[in-house]
Amino acid sequence: MRWTPVEQIHVTVRFLGEITLELRDRAIERLTTIHVKPFPLPVEGVGVFPTKGVPRVLWVGVGSGHPRLHQLRQQIDDTLLSTGVPFDVRTFHPHLTVGRCSETAQATVAAWARTHRDFAGPVFTVDAFDLYSSERYPGGAHHQRVHTFPLET
Repeated sequence: MRWTPVEQIHVTVRFLGEITLELRDRAIERLTTIHVKPFPLPVEGVGVFPTKGVPRVLWVGVGSGHPRLHQLRQQIDDTLLSTGVPFDVRTFHPHLTVGRCSETAQATVAAWARTHRDFAGPVFTVDAFDLYSSERYPGGAHHQRVHTFPLET
């Protein structure tokens, strides 16, 4: 089991993969036009990915989220599509990745998820979203903030 460093924990709203600097800069320019009001987001529930088979990722959920989280995701997607940034369309399952598991940790991870399934943390206010770049290292990915987009106040 490898726990995610606290400073690296985040909710991925849209994963882009590798894009050129030109597309990144165009996306940054256009993402500043997104208008969503700040919103509360709960931190509750735990689970694993994949849901069947050997768990690889341990996550904490955001409950049913908030309608503005989904509004934010839709506006980000619409903006990225209009800029020509390619991305993989997948079902949105907002969560915080808190750990990554080896095959040998399967029983421990399953027991942890059962024990903490009713976890509820404090609600936090989402008042901005960030664009991050990621680099993979043997010890895991490192995320670095590229730009912050404040939500409308």
